[in-house]
Amino acid sequence: MRNIKLILAYDGSHYHGFQRQANAMTVQQIVEERLAKIFGQTLKISGAARTDTGVHACGQVISFYTGGSIPVERIPLATRGLLPPDIVVVGASEEPHEFHARISAKGKIYRYRLLNTRLANPFERNYAWHFAHSLDVPLMHKAAQAVVGTHDFSAFRAAGGAPVSPVRTIMAAGCSRVDKSIIEFEFWGTGFLYHMVRNLVGTLVEVGQHRLTPADFAAVLAGGDRHAAGITAPPQGLYLMEVRY
Repeated sequence: MRNIKLILAYDGSHYHGFQRQANAMTVQQIVEERLAKIFGQTLKISGAARTDTGVHACGQVISFYTGGSIPVERIPLATRGLLPPDIVVVGASEEPHEFHARISAKGKIYRYRLLNTRLANPFERNYAWHFAHSLDVPLMHKAAQAVVGTHDFSAFRAAGGAPVSPVRTIMAAGCSRVDKSIIEFEFWGTGFLYHMVRNLVGTLVEVGQHRLTPADFAAVLAGGDRHAAGITAPPQGLYLMEVRY
């Protein structure tokens, strides 16, 4: 059996997240069903991240075992006629037998896009959080540095996630204005809790409005109380950019 690794880019607007569900359309379900036609067998894929409903990916990684003989360099083009246009295979490789898309991952990079304009843009409604009020970008960037390192992220953990340790390590975090309308937040870490990035962004926006200081943000992190943090930013602004191995 060959162990195949694929890199996927997808628009999550019309899917109930990545992971297969019993009564909803997901990215995993579509990919498994369509790839089965290429490989001539039922497939069970493993994903590096369980992106939520409406969340997008530029670099989601999946892996699966197959007896199919199609050369890996042909897989991206072979999938184009089978996958819907909002899911694209952008890379393929054959990996050692022990490789696993999720277990082997050493880090993930997430990016969050915020449309900071007075009026909404209908073309960005599925791809950024529209926030009409003025935001202090340098102050948000300064506050974000508090999460770099190894911390208990209970304050930014949503209910309903898997019962795992809240301790995570963040290698880099930042906030920058890309142009006059778009602000981006980026986080590179070993792993993330359920809704952790969206909760971080929602709280950093409080800093950007001068409702919290960077010291207040650091205190929220240290306190571990979800109720002290900000709102959960909406899903459409979130992108899984890269998985590192």
